[in-house]
Amino acid sequence: MGRTRNKAILALEDGTVFHGTGFGAATTHAGEACFNTSMTGYQEILTDPSYRGQFVTMTYPLVGNYGVGEADAESAAVHVRGFVVEELCEVPSNWRSERSLHDYLLAAGIPGIEGVDTRALTKRLRVAGAMRATLCTDGTLDAEAAVAMARAAVPMEGSDFVKEVTTETAYHWDPDGVLSREWALINPTLNEPLVEVDGQMYRPLPDPKYRIVAYDFGIKRNILRSLRQKGFDIEVVNSRTPASEVLKKNPDGIFLSNGPGDPAALGYIHEEIRQIVGKKPIFGICLGHQLLAHALGGTTFKLKFGHRGGNHPVKDLRTGKIAITSQNHGFAADADSLPGHVEVTHVNLNDGTVEGMRHREYPVFSVQYHPEAAPGPNDANYFFEEFANLIDQTR
Repeated sequence: MGRTRNKAILALEDGTVFHGTGFGAATTHAGEACFNTSMTGYQEILTDPSYRGQFVTMTYPLVGNYGVGEADAESAAVHVRGFVVEELCEVPSNWRSERSLHDYLLAAGIPGIEGVDTRALTKRLRVAGAMRATLCTDGTLDAEAAVAMARAAVPMEGSDFVKEVTTETAYHWDPDGVLSREWALINPTLNEPLVEVDGQMYRPLPDPKYRIVAYDFGIKRNILRSLRQKGFDIEVVNSRTPASEVLKKNPDGIFLSNGPGDPAALGYIHEEIRQIVGKKPIFGICLGHQLLAHALGGTTFKLKFGHRGGNHPVKDLRTGKIAITSQNHGFAADADSLPGHVEVTHVNLNDGTVEGMRHREYPVFSVQYHPEAAPGPNDANYFFEEFANLIDQTR
């Protein structure tokens, strides 16, 4: 599809303005500006519900070179408010590409801006912290008006974006195993045998052994794939589902997913999780980890500029091992607020923040980062087996 090269403005609430060229949709959005240090995976980032309400800046200078393919989407929609890059590749070169990044954002109604000094923008966010911002690619705002719009935007603190991204109706994930098998075609694990199905090679799926309920706070597809590939049969439910309704299903375990926004603003979810603790094994990831911290009696706080990228070192305090992890969060559990019955199991080696915890008495644990991602490439995927083992121990 042809591209109109409109002048574009990215304005921060502190008055800083970046000028560039628009791509994707011609529109104006407000949100929070953040950055991601990954070199690849831009489509997974765009479709991760955890980025709801945010403009994502890619620190890697060239973005879009391998195009977009439906198999890489982490959800059914693009969730970012806007996308910021230094240079956009308009002619993708990859056998899996189905369309360009520009066409993808255009179809989704999401604006992008290229020609921005992303290094300067990232340094400003690191020094001043995450800020509200405006991205205008339709020419309706000048720099002064764009700054004013950024200052009037709703802050991330106190925002409940989970209600915008959760499933409205419960569903059974991938009952025929087709989606999980297709992902194995793209991402084969070298030490596992593949089988041929209709002329394609797939990693064989185990028979479902554990029946779990997954709370959808903005769940990523690859978390669901990873759980299915470890023998979990998964029913996904809305974020507002009462604990009593989940417990009536009598699952073997309960999963708390990732998601967007401020965990402290989700008191209605804290209470439901609190009613489940001690009754079923629980595993939480990212926002699920933060919500669990609140349910167990702790608190969370907003990080200055968040952890977003595929190169974050995390130490397992139980073994001393270091994992290279994929992360995407702007809030963190406050270690000093956690009660005595909660043990911190993992810490971030860059800033010492909490990256994992467990209950000392009940079969409950969580991690702040994303074990379903593969920057290590497989440093952290043992958590899914740990969840299975925990269920086995409580049966």
